[in-house]
Amino acid sequence: MFDRNISHLQPHIWEIVNRNLIKKALSEFSHELILTPEFLKSENGWNRYRITSDCKQFTYEFNAKKYLLDHWYIDNKSINKRDGITYNGSLDALSFITEFRKTLGIPDQFLGTYLEEITSTLFGAAYKLANEKFLANELYNKSFQDIEHAMTEGHPCFVANNGRIGFNTNDYQLYAPEANKPFHIVWIGVHKNYASFTGVKDYDYDNLLCSELGEEKVYEFSQIIKDMDLDINNYLFMPVHPWQWTNKITHVFAADIAIKNIVFVGESEDEYSAQQSIRTLFNVTNPEKLYTKGALSILNMGFMRGLSPYYMKSTPPITTWITDLLSEDSYLVNNGFTMLGEVATMGYHNHYYEVLGKTNPHNKMLSALWRESPFTKISSNQRVLTMAALLHLDSEDNSLLASLIENSPYGATTWIKHYLRAYLSPLLHCFYQYEFVFMPHGENLIMVLEEHTPVYVLMKDITEEVIVFNTKMELPEHVDRLFTETTDIMKVLSIFTDVFDCFFRFMAAQLDTQIGFSEHNFWQLVAECIYEYQDEFPQFKEKYERYDLFVDEFDRCCLNRLQLGNTKQMLDLADPIESLKLVGTLENPLAKFRKERIITNTISVSV
Repeated sequence: MFDRNISHLQPHIWEIVNRNLIKKALSEFSHELILTPEFLKSENGWNRYRITSDCKQFTYEFNAKKYLLDHWYIDNKSINKRDGITYNGSLDALSFITEFRKTLGIPDQFLGTYLEEITSTLFGAAYKLANEKFLANELYNKSFQDIEHAMTEGHPCFVANNGRIGFNTNDYQLYAPEANKPFHIVWIGVHKNYASFTGVKDYDYDNLLCSELGEEKVYEFSQIIKDMDLDINNYLFMPVHPWQWTNKITHVFAADIAIKNIVFVGESEDEYSAQQSIRTLFNVTNPEKLYTKGALSILNMGFMRGLSPYYMKSTPPITTWITDLLSEDSYLVNNGFTMLGEVATMGYHNHYYEVLGKTNPHNKMLSALWRESPFTKISSNQRVLTMAALLHLDSEDNSLLASLIENSPYGATTWIKHYLRAYLSPLLHCFYQYEFVFMPHGENLIMVLEEHTPVYVLMKDITEEVIVFNTKMELPEHVDRLFTETTDIMKVLSIFTDVFDCFFRFMAAQLDTQIGFSEHNFWQLVAECIYEYQDEFPQFKEKYERYDLFVDEFDRCCLNRLQLGNTKQMLDLADPIESLKLVGTLENPLAKFRKERIITNTISVSV
């Protein structure tokens, strides 16, 4: 008897995904100065490097090209391993981690967990490779959800980025984004003594239920409560991820279920599909309905993916505040930049576990929020795709970004200018005008396209990942939790790290290798975009000098070092900025485009 859930675990596939992951480990660990490759020789435009394991027994050699921001572009076919003087043709990512465990700085108590995350990342990579439906030259024209479920890489910086510890192979087939198996959401009744609902102005509880469930389903659920001789007025209806219900709620909340503080009432009529942010569920039956996001207590990329009931009350007020603020900003309105509002929330307090503290994973197991659908934000001639798609490579190493550019009516220069105006310009405005920042990585942005070209972006995860630095801005109640006090260097580092190092670094290298658009030209366009913004808002001149994006260098923020140090909780959530690991500096690609330097160089040449 054969288990179809593991049919993708085949020798030839396993060999490919191990080689690919070791390539990424070599690249990102070298980028973070964890590994120090030894230069051997130059040949055919490549440099040959070697690293040696902790015990000195194993060596790895590979060909690489260095790009700006200390980016290591490695030819994965060139990687080989030697055991002493004997060549070993096979590459094994798990062995690689254990061979370099001291160099990587993995504490003994976390090594097993990190290896499990590496194994899970390999498992997922093998599944994606074995089940690839579209190559890049086909995917560029597919639907939002086709593209969402075709993504293979995860976060571009993290090596172990697909942990999902807690899922078994059946769970993976049912709930992993790449499996793309629509499912129904579990609904429960929760007692108001421990549960609360919060919504923005247009989303009160009754309206939300009617729009999400329909009157017939609400009536059906209500009858279940009444048939148990319970007072329907004491209960709220709440969605729960089916995995969370089966694996966590029925056990951890057994006492609440027994005394009818929690009552199972049924499942949704609509079907939902897991997004890359695996807790977020997209309504495939009615795409214009709200996303539903709930706790999913699996360990993934340095965190247990819960959802705090303590933050739920502040989420709609934050949505209202940000939406109102930005909707009155003519620059952002004209740009098209907008939020996917988190319009309603529900949280249930586990009173037995509250003694452990608000940040304990057991106190983040039963909450939900509803977020606007991108389909309510676009016109009929537009379509959407995750910004993570701009870094996607298919199994033949072809780029989705290249396919989008090639099939647009524009050349690469114009296409990139459109992209930067849509993505970078509004981030600059939010920073300089309001002194707040987002977490604008690929999975958190949805690009709106016309003719395969970006026209504006939609930002999501706005309430969990917005930070306000502005000391002069009066923040309303609940919104004030966004405020963080830090240094000027750390403020502007949010742009250098999240935008430049964690996204543009990869995009620039891909543009060069895929379509021959040089990274010099890319960063020049980034500089022009920034100067274009600065020319439009000269009133922020002092801030441009205070938060200078053209400095010679900036601190190197090392994300893998965080995860390697504590794979179970890589940041202190009470003080995330102070938790960051900064090692050395990176040369700023924009420094050469500082205007006074350009003028000086021009004068020197003319003389």
